[in-house]
Amino acid sequence: MAQIRAIRKRMTAVGTIARITKTMQMIATAKFTAALSRAKDSRPYTDAIRNLVGEVSGAAGDYDSPLFNAPAKKNKELLLVITSDRGLCGAYNGNVLRQALLHTRSAKTNNSDVTLETAGKKATTFFKFQKLDARNQLTFGDKPQFEDVSRVANRYMEEFSNGDWDKVSVAYMRFESNARQIPEVVQLLPLSGDSTETEEETSSSSNYEFSPSAGEILDDLIPRSVTTTLFQMFNDAVVSENIMRMIAMKAATENANELGKDLKRDYNRARQAQITTELTEIISGAAALE
Repeated sequence: MAQIRAIRKRMTAVGTIARITKTMQMIATAKFTAALSRAKDSRPYTDAIRNLVGEVSGAAGDYDSPLFNAPAKKNKELLLVITSDRGLCGAYNGNVLRQALLHTRSAKTNNSDVTLETAGKKATTFFKFQKLDARNQLTFGDKPQFEDVSRVANRYMEEFSNGDWDKVSVAYMRFESNARQIPEVVQLLPLSGDSTETEEETSSSSNYEFSPSAGEILDDLIPRSVTTTLFQMFNDAVVSENIMRMIAMKAATENANELGKDLKRDYNRARQAQITTELTEIISGAAALE
């Protein structure tokens, strides 16, 4: 009887867990759909700004920006690590933090001093456990606002221009598709050659006439490109977090349902064994009275 009661309690607990994980899966699906829409809407603008910087810089001649080259060689790098505020999202946080930790150790091997900033409570907790202090702990929630990200980007650009850092990098989860999310560390500053154009594009853009001058246009476009790139990284991180939580909760729900079936089968067997034992005792007692 005690075994049957214990199995029944486990069945109730597993059923409750299955309902909770199913609800979390539905919430994550709704958040993923909204986050994916925001990320898709912002990506064309981000790519257009980056391409425009490449075209205009090709026609700007000897234009130079403090965001293109590190103003000082101090072997100091700022690394922003973007994770989630909550868990239960599979390997999302673990993969990003692993990449960030490997990058930090590699930089130290090259005699570079890495200063950390975190966006998300999981990163803050992880680096405290690793006895690595983060300079700032940022929180943007499930819907990063462009104004908030812009303030962070402006601070990075100002500090980089002042020579506080040789490099500013971001560790995050890049979203490619529903089945593919890639943890990586991307250099935000100085601007890499990825935004420059090919020789063919340079020759075509050299025929453009700019008013105001190409240099004045780049003075506005380059900071805007850095800000939109950082904003896109946050959007990709939110999309990746929610899809990985959705997948994790779906797997948890399926496992709970499977365990519930196994427990129900064990319960039926235990109940049948108890009934058989009771019948045997009744028959044996009746036979003893004859």
